[in-house]
Amino acid sequence: MKELKNAILYKGSNEFTKQELIGILVVRLRLMGVKEAKELIENALEKGIIEEKDGKLIINEEVLEKEEREEDLFGKMVAYIARKLGWSEFEVLEDIKKFSERYGNLDKKIVAYLYGIDKGIDMSKFKDKLEV
Repeated sequence: MKELKNAILYKGSNEFTKQELIGILVVRLRLMGVKEAKELIENALEKGIIEEKDGKLIINEEVLEKEEREEDLFGKMVAYIARKLGWSEFEVLEDIKKFSERYGNLDKKIVAYLYGIDKGIDMSKFKDKLEV
């Protein structure tokens, strides 16, 4: 979601047409391809980060920042688990993905927390940061 923040900084506004946002992400900032930019926009619309009004895409900066903080916490948890297990972050992510199948639609941060506990890792430093 950093790409959306970069687009806001580039334009100086949080309002875009769809084509304008894709152009900024792909051509101006060279952050991704067209397909990835369209997927990013669709995901952001689903998560409520972007709202569509009168043909304009409006990025909700508060929701964007909250999403970035959540992704950051998940990343920190994965890095911590990888360090403790002596694995790569990729290996931990793959194993968390398999582990999450037991829990259905549970938030990925909570799944990572439970995964660490399941592996015998002290995850107490993350307990207060989780929103349940």
